[in-house]
Amino acid sequence: MKLTDGPLSDLRVIEMGHVIAAPMCGALLSDFGADVIKIERPGQGDMLRVLSARAKDGVGVWWKTLARNKRLVALDWKTEDGREVLRRLVENAQVLIENFRPGVLERAGLAPEVLHGWNPDLVIVRISGYGQTGPRSSWPGFGRAGEAMSGLAHITGFADNAPMHPGFPAADSTTGLMAAYGAMMALHAVQNGSARGQVVDLAIFEPLLRLIDYHVPTRTGAGLPVDRNGLQAPNSYAPAGVFRARDGKWVTISAGSAATGRRLLEAAGGKEWAEQPQFQSLDGFAEHMDEIVDRLGAFVAQHDAQKAIDIFQAHDAVAAMVYDVDDILADPQIAARGDIVGVEGDDTKVVGPVPKLDKTPGRLRWLGRRELGADSRAVLEELGYDAGKIDKLTENGTVAEPKR
Repeated sequence: MKLTDGPLSDLRVIEMGHVIAAPMCGALLSDFGADVIKIERPGQGDMLRVLSARAKDGVGVWWKTLARNKRLVALDWKTEDGREVLRRLVENAQVLIENFRPGVLERAGLAPEVLHGWNPDLVIVRISGYGQTGPRSSWPGFGRAGEAMSGLAHITGFADNAPMHPGFPAADSTTGLMAAYGAMMALHAVQNGSARGQVVDLAIFEPLLRLIDYHVPTRTGAGLPVDRNGLQAPNSYAPAGVFRARDGKWVTISAGSAATGRRLLEAAGGKEWAEQPQFQSLDGFAEHMDEIVDRLGAFVAQHDAQKAIDIFQAHDAVAAMVYDVDDILADPQIAARGDIVGVEGDDTKVVGPVPKLDKTPGRLRWLGRRELGADSRAVLEELGYDAGKIDKLTENGTVAEPKR
């Protein structure tokens, strides 16, 4: 079951991660052909296996998508024999991903300088709550702490209510994305000779901090606070909102400039309203935002959601239905893009590889499998272990594989 195609098919990745951030990084690389070998503890496995709803076959659906396209090896790398297996893996890999608390690898005798002694070109991706340096580096940290520290929770929700976390693990997922990005940059440095293997150090709050982007310059450059603003755009600079239609569905609308804002107003209230002098600049929109939101809301409420969207579209204004998951699965645009994919014999569908490459596209090859150590024997054979040695490693608990 070895990967043989995709733009990253010459890349071997050792994933020593667990739960979301590191497995997301590995999954993103695996989508485009990387041979990702996921290391789990014998007898335990990744906690991600039991952190979600189960499919009909009893396998966790989150595990199915985050362990997709990966080969599974169960290895106790803290033993002497396990360390030797890990060494061989590292010697034959280009990337190693881990998301332990800082110090775990060092205490196990696997500090970056040791790993680079085994493979000088190895890219080591290290994900942790607060990073490998700084006064909080030893603190435990999960995704919600990252969402809080990045400012995301503070700017999400309504001004007169509590900060809100998003409905998915935003910090963990974006950290996985940024980790894959960092790994590819570090690999490019190896390939062009500007650097040999290096450490990619990511704290889970940093990707969101970078991707939010506007709150720090707004405060430091314009001297303005950035607070929760309900359903409006940041600092109410342009019309935006989520409004309930006559049929009970929700419509989101937005504008990014005075011109696009006037198109929204014209759709909802006619050309005369849209061409009033106060709406010729974004400052004017900000000063009259309560009036705008009330009239937009009243307009949407008069129509079924699709009819309201059609009217906005006719004026070249941006409006969209707020989708639930069933809407996503039924949408023809999403279907046309091939964004929902599956494998033969499994009812579970997942989101397909992103982005889309026209010549070397990503592909879902298989979903994460139930068997702990499903590929232990095959991978160890590739590393040069004979059947007798593998049997001994299995017998002493260093390696686990499914019962034969």
